[in-house]
Amino acid sequence: MMLIGAIDIGGTSIKYGVVNEKGELSFHDAVPTDAHLGGIEVIRKVNQLCDELMNAYQIDGISISSAGQIDSGNGKVVFATDNIPDFTGVQIEDMVRNHTGIPVKVENDVNCTALGEYWQGAAVDVDNFLCVTIGTGIGGALFLHGKLYTGARFSAGELGHIHLYPGGKPCTCGNHGCFEKYASSSALEEMVTSVLGHEVNVKSFFSLVKRGDAAALKIYDRWISDLTIGLRSLVHIFNPELIVIGGGITAQGEFLRSAVEESLLPQIMPNHRRSLQVKLAEHHNQANLLGAAKHFLMTR
Repeated sequence: MMLIGAIDIGGTSIKYGVVNEKGELSFHDAVPTDAHLGGIEVIRKVNQLCDELMNAYQIDGISISSAGQIDSGNGKVVFATDNIPDFTGVQIEDMVRNHTGIPVKVENDVNCTALGEYWQGAAVDVDNFLCVTIGTGIGGALFLHGKLYTGARFSAGELGHIHLYPGGKPCTCGNHGCFEKYASSSALEEMVTSVLGHEVNVKSFFSLVKRGDAAALKIYDRWISDLTIGLRSLVHIFNPELIVIGGGITAQGEFLRSAVEESLLPQIMPNHRRSLQVKLAEHHNQANLLGAAKHFLMTR
């Protein structure tokens, strides 16, 4: 049976594993990205992980899920923000193929989340859905009429950079007031630190919210409001059947999902609301690994 080495490059960590053609994940692990070292060093670390996988398994190919706008035909980073410095223009496919000597495919990370969830998870048999991943930033993928929509130049789905607040916080994309500067996990952590006066990670913050801490609840309500204001615009544009929420924030489970749904549904027009569902990615942080493998199988 074919085995694919699947790797997911994020701003905080690089996840990696082995997936077979049935979508079964037999191994997975993660290491820090060390994104501050720049794009070339990140890919050198990816090559080291490929060596590890190839030494332990009979790997038939490598498929990479990556942050940034990805030309999936050529495996190149078309554009990336400074979440990974000097990543724009990096020829991921060539670098990894030259190192490993086996076939390599590359796709955008949120597109991989969508593919993974369509193949094996929350979006099975749903042909029109949005995938929104909440982490260091906010990523997006559009699944329309049963296919990924990548736009004219592989850049569709930059949901984190829709305009939420005119003249707002500066963003790594060069604009101000972007969605991800208010509704990402990192934005939530910034807000918590600013209001409470000390650093609190997301997991600890949600513990405060669930215990009914008044200050934490006020922050949480603001964050949910910002998140669903952005989602409202997307729903009105695309009229999806489903929104799949991915990223590390999904560890909060039904507590988060129900809060998003309860805030979002009253904001949208009746015909959009009537059939809309909100689900969490079933495979959490492994969805990207599954989606990368599916991309490999579709394009080999």
